[in-house]
Amino acid sequence: MWEKLNQSVLRDNEEGFLDEESEGLCSLSATQRMYAFGACLLAGLICMFLSMIVFAKPIKFAILFTFGNLLAVGSTAFLFGPAQQMRMMFDTVRIYATAIYLGCVVLALICALLIHSKILTLIAMICEVCALIWYSLSYIPFARRMVSELMICLCDTEL
Repeated sequence: MWEKLNQSVLRDNEEGFLDEESEGLCSLSATQRMYAFGACLLAGLICMFLSMIVFAKPIKFAILFTFGNLLAVGSTAFLFGPAQQMRMMFDTVRIYATAIYLGCVVLALICALLIHSKILTLIAMICEVCALIWYSLSYIPFARRMVSELMICLCDTEL
């Protein structure tokens, strides 16, 4: 099963998905890495869900939600390896989306932890969610183009 998954994600001149010797940094087997990915993703989703409980307290919400976001995004490092994950994140196709997302994460934490402004924290969180959606769309072929065209059609004031 892992071999089919590996072949479906394998690209030209790139390391495979769940390669046993991915970058030589990880001694986990493919099965262990899948479990680690699932556990990290689940922990991130739980943090994001728990953040909804403390939504009335934007500072606690920002910390839990951002931590959950980072866990969920970082969980794919177990599949590809950290170096491949970084190469994919900072690929020319998604460098701006990654930079904006990471900037929004830092901004949300600064607003929550240092400035203690609920309004700025909520604005930063909204920007973080939008940036994460845009970043995630970069992994789906033509998704960002379709969303851009849809937004242009929806926001067009000319009839």
